[in-house]
Amino acid sequence: MLKEFKEFISKGNVVDLAVGVIVGSAFGKIVSSLVNDILMPIIGIIIGGVDFTDLSIKVGGAKIAYGSFIQNIIDFLIIAFCVFLFVKAVNRLSNITHKKDEEKTEEIKETELSVLKEIRNELKQKNKPIKKTTRKTKKD
Repeated sequence: MLKEFKEFISKGNVVDLAVGVIVGSAFGKIVSSLVNDILMPIIGIIIGGVDFTDLSIKVGGAKIAYGSFIQNIIDFLIIAFCVFLFVKAVNRLSNITHKKDEEKTEEIKETELSVLKEIRNELKQKNKPIKKTTRKTKKD
């Protein structure tokens, strides 16, 4: 079991995933700071001086902080939009790479086809049946 775990950990996909999680976590903190420290105060000023962190409703003895929830929704939308842009850019680069690969493959196929046609034509020339000519002998 330990051997299998070592193989699993040493695979490139696991390392890529770990790096993605770490970078994603750091990116999430940046977006949260952007929303909490920059965007929400500006939106609060535009709305009329409302501080979203203070928005809450008391229900019985519980405090429902819906302002914090609104900030988290905005965090999510910003992160989702950034991921969308990143995936779109990766797909665009991937399509460019695939097109170049397809063009190279097509060129190789065309070259192979022309070489095969040349070989076929050469073989046809070499394998043409030789017409037998009859020689007239003295007896004829």
